Amino acid sequence: MKLIFIYGLPASGKLTVAQELGAITGYKLFHNHLVVDLLLSVFEFGSPAFVALREEFWLSIFDQACRSQLPGLIFTFAPEATVRPEFITKTISTVTAAGSEVDFIELTCPLEELKRRMGSLSRLQYKKLTSVPLFEQLHDEGSFDASYMPTPRLSIDTCANQPARAALQIARALDLMPVA
Repeated sequence: MKLIFIYGLPASGKLTVAQELGAITGYKLFHNHLVVDLLLSVFEFGSPAFVALREEFWLSIFDQACRSQLPGLIFTFAPEATVRPEFITKTISTVTAAGSEVDFIELTCPLEELKRRMGSLSRLQYKKLTSVPLFEQLHDEGSFDASYMPTPRLSIDTCANQPARAALQIARALDLMPVA
């Protein structure tokens, strides 16, 4: 199985690009907010139980996807202060131990555009960050530090590339284009 691990700042277009990539590849999409929102119904964001369970669920799903011999899985992720850096190491070891591979794809976008996107209606479907002042505060505090992320296989500016084009770039870079 191939795990396509798409990461970037809030509002960088991870879910939208992942949906487009799923349409191209036929891979299942595992949006991180499916677990985040489930846990928020019981636990406070960032609480010890929330952090531990979130990572346990994510890793369990990766492990089971590998065991189920899915051809691929697309995962969206926003590096932020409540995610322990060892989650990335555990992701790599969980997936590679099953004989599968992980490709990291980074989505970038200028801060002003991220702030503009912050209030979009599509972000309200999940419990995503929608407050520009809170985003600015968290960003200034270094809460979105991604220094523990591996070097991405590909980095795409989603301000310069529409979602379908970004997804096509990913599919081409990972040699996932369907045979005509």
